[in-house]
Amino acid sequence: MNAVVRIESAPAIAPLYRLQYEAVQENWVLLYPEGMVKLNGPAGEILRRCDGQLTVQQLVSDLERSFGESDLGGDVCDFLSDAYGRGWII
Repeated sequence: MNAVVRIESAPAIAPLYRLQYEAVQENWVLLYPEGMVKLNGPAGEILRRCDGQLTVQQLVSDLERSFGESDLGGDVCDFLSDAYGRGWII
C-alpha cells in the first residue's frame, strides 16, 4: 500500500539512492548499491525537485510553471506516494 503524501511535506531522495542525469541514456536515473532505476521524463523531473526543501505544493507549482500545465497535483502526489513506497524518497 502506498503512503499518502502530504502537500506540506518536503520529500528528499533517500540516503541509499543517488539521482543522476545519464547523458548517454538521455534521462535521469536513480543509482543504488545493487543497481540502477531508469526513470521516465516525468519521474525524473519530479525527483530532481525532491531536495528536502521544496514542499510538495511548491514542487507541483514549479512543475506547472515549467511545463505550462495545470492540475498536476494529483499525478505528482500519486507518483510521490509510489516513490515513497519503493523507498526512493523520505
